[in-house]
Amino acid sequence: MPQNQFDPFYQYLELEKQNSAHTIAAYKADLESFSYFLVTCYGQHDLKEVNYQQVRTWIVHLVEQGLSNNSINRKVSSLKAYYRFLQKSKQLVVSPLAKHKALKTSRNLQVPFSENEVDEALLQIPAADFEGIRNKLMVELFYTTGIRRSELIGIKLGDLDISAGMLKVKGKGNKERFIPLLPVINDTLKDYLQEREVVENEKSQGHLFLTAAGVKMYDSLVYRAINNYFRGISSKLKKSPHILRHSFATHLLNQGAHLNAVKELLGHSSLAATQVYTHNSMAELNKVYRSAHPRNNKKGSE
Repeated sequence: MPQNQFDPFYQYLELEKQNSAHTIAAYKADLESFSYFLVTCYGQHDLKEVNYQQVRTWIVHLVEQGLSNNSINRKVSSLKAYYRFLQKSKQLVVSPLAKHKALKTSRNLQVPFSENEVDEALLQIPAADFEGIRNKLMVELFYTTGIRRSELIGIKLGDLDISAGMLKVKGKGNKERFIPLLPVINDTLKDYLQEREVVENEKSQGHLFLTAAGVKMYDSLVYRAINNYFRGISSKLKKSPHILRHSFATHLLNQGAHLNAVKELLGHSSLAATQVYTHNSMAELNKVYRSAHPRNNKKGSE
């Protein structure tokens, strides 16, 4: 297999699509996995000569390996993106995946934290040193802005405008958006900025959130911090930064926020992505409706 077969595609993802290094690495893993399968099973190196039957055989192979339908769909999605690139660059007329239908998946509804659980977690964070204050600020930012973990890690000091109460974040595809900061986080933010000055060094590169060594925060450290605080408080199956983002959206909708406004705050490109959060808000609405409507309250007295 020519070593540079995928290089133009990776350059396209980086320069034109402006995908993150993490996203590009995922594409690489999926394409190299499929390419290895082709060489091993068919002795074929050129992906432009692939037919759909070969793709189906690969999918069956992945199923036999025990991969979930979600994982398989993600791998096939990488392959589809590569073939769209070949079509766009006039290297291919018809994609072998043109008529492919994704495997069926069961959507597991992610349960948000309750407002009380968030409050309790914030009360239990020992904000007496740099790491405690930093972690408290992370929880408050996740819950009051709905930002993604990657967005939080990418925040730089220059993205923060305390006087205007605004935060600039870079979302997917390097799309920038501005999110208002609630006054309730001001004290924690000011405390953290003071503590941050102590650990800041030449490796900090202006990033807002730093480790105790003064370097940029990383994914697993952020996840562990959130998971640790909620593990002893919540019985929810998942306790991650994404569940805080989920809680942000659900609680806004519960309080009557417009779906379009929540969409903009979350940085979604379409309403379809935001509508997943309406499941929990509708459940809350149904609960309030049943407990408050006079006709429902009369059912036992008539």
